[in-house]
Amino acid sequence: MLDMQLKASDNTTDDVPARTPHKPRDLGPSEIADKLYTAILEHRIPPGTKLAEGRLATIFSVNRARIREVLARLAHDLVVELVPHQGAYVAKPTVQDARDVFEARRLIEPFTVRKLITTLTDRTKTQLQQHLAREEEARRRHDQPSIIRLSGEFHVLLAELVENSALLRTTRELSTQTCLIISLYSASTTLSCRADEHACIVHAITEKDEKSAVELIVRHLDHIQESLALDPVDTEVDLEALFTQD
Repeated sequence: MLDMQLKASDNTTDDVPARTPHKPRDLGPSEIADKLYTAILEHRIPPGTKLAEGRLATIFSVNRARIREVLARLAHDLVVELVPHQGAYVAKPTVQDARDVFEARRLIEPFTVRKLITTLTDRTKTQLQQHLAREEEARRRHDQPSIIRLSGEFHVLLAELVENSALLRTTRELSTQTCLIISLYSASTTLSCRADEHACIVHAITEKDEKSAVELIVRHLDHIQESLALDPVDTEVDLEALFTQD
């Protein structure tokens, strides 16, 4: 619903509110930020979408000052770009940004699984299995937005279970950037997040097979990056060849 309302605002000025459903209660900045964040992660609001203050204020039945606070929070998390004199837009990572993100993830996530193996508990195993069950249920329902969101949350969960706040913060940022990158560079979610890969990683972790866990997490990241269209296509026409063939 939120993404449909935002799309409907393409021909609506920022100062003219559109008709929207009545909101039963006053939403706080955190709740609004969570709704926008989730919609962006689920690819329901694509990179580059303008997030007009007036339109969002109308959608959520709040004043523009609250929306400005929300957009500032999302900008701090690198989900939104604030452009002077133009407004707020869903972030659009560049190709170089994408390569940088995956390079960082290949350095960080092997450490995460190594650390997790050393601190593994029955509770940790249960949380991992519960997340895999949620992913499987989303696939069974063919719920693509949830599949996308849960795939990213899997990596955040690994960092969360390590209980390192700096690691968690960095992993969440990189995971969010990856989600935007996948949306922007037309990755097939089926190819980028293969159904069995998370389960294989969890199996290696719970078996305390460090070597396999590290290899699997790196291979998984490789598969995601390989599914992206990051290499520019040479579209230059060879005029000599074109007109001298006859």
